[in-house]
Amino acid sequence: MKRLTIRGRLTLIYGGLFLLAGVVLLAVTYVLVDQRTPQPFGVKVSDLPKVTATPPKPGNGQNIETLRALVEEAQTEAKRNALESLLTQGGIALIVVSAVAIAFGWLLAGRALQPLQQVTDTARRIAGADTAGRGLHERIALAGPRDEVRELADTFDEMLERLDRSFDGQRRFVANASHELRTPLALNRALVELAVTRPDAAEETRRLGESLLAVNERHERLIDGLLTLADSENELTERTAVDLAEVCAHVIDQAGKQAPDLPVHRSLAPAPANGDPVLLERLTFNLVENALRHNLAADGWVEVRTALVDGRPTLTVTNTGPLIAGYDVETMFQPFRRLSRERVAGTRGFGLGLSIVRAVARAHGGTAEAHPRPGGGLVVTVTLPAP
Repeated sequence: MKRLTIRGRLTLIYGGLFLLAGVVLLAVTYVLVDQRTPQPFGVKVSDLPKVTATPPKPGNGQNIETLRALVEEAQTEAKRNALESLLTQGGIALIVVSAVAIAFGWLLAGRALQPLQQVTDTARRIAGADTAGRGLHERIALAGPRDEVRELADTFDEMLERLDRSFDGQRRFVANASHELRTPLALNRALVELAVTRPDAAEETRRLGESLLAVNERHERLIDGLLTLADSENELTERTAVDLAEVCAHVIDQAGKQAPDLPVHRSLAPAPANGDPVLLERLTFNLVENALRHNLAADGWVEVRTALVDGRPTLTVTNTGPLIAGYDVETMFQPFRRLSRERVAGTRGFGLGLSIVRAVARAHGGTAEAHPRPGGGLVVTVTLPAP
């Protein structure tokens, strides 16, 4: 059962109190009128013989009593009609005035709750950003008297400012740390390559150098992933026209070299979108790379589809592989969260692939969802806003 809103409850309270006060007032008025109403003819029935024009004649006692009864009945009927008219007309007036009061109460309640609605709208916009830290730059900035609602709005603004500084500092730290780590990694790679390529380098030195280069490359990919994730958390300021079909065709040609024996089926219908081409290429590359890397079946395959669904560009990547529990799917979108070792063929990833996919999709105002494929594997669908 749907509960009434605060505005509806306040209106009912206002209307109920007004109606109750009106009923009490009408009842008190009825009692006072009943007690204070004089005789309709200005005389008491017991005084009738005294005010007759001629003295009563013998034998007319019956007529006097009949006249007395008629006058008393007329008095009672007149008083009853007056009280009934008071109740009827007063009740109608009370109903009409109560309806007007309820309508005014609805308007006044809406006006009184308008600042709260402004707070709610701002909170909904921030929550609708759907990414940690995005949208926190907004403020309510409520104007008006410094009452309880104003204090609530100011407290909410202060909380948003602190959260904004916290998330912004976190993103800057990740970006700065990643940039700083790139320099020593590049230096290490140069030194190792120099030692390995020396003519007098021993075979053991070459093998050790190749292992160190592989480790260094792995760290470089981790740093690139962190930088991409940090950049994806920021809302896009510039967008260009991009066709997801063209991006997917380019990525499949590049990523397909990692697993040349694994068939990649394409169904690339035009899917124009507006966004950052570099980030969209990274999103697509992560999806295709994950689909190829996590494919353990001997007869496995990968399917990449692009299309316009309800006017929105959509990218779907499907791959075969081991069975995945439905409750594990959302875990894979969290940074540095992986499934078991058996799911990854040969090497373990960093747990950033799908995190970057969702971050890039949200930065474009879209969504990234996944669900297990019947028979094993995963189906990931990225939907972007219509251009």
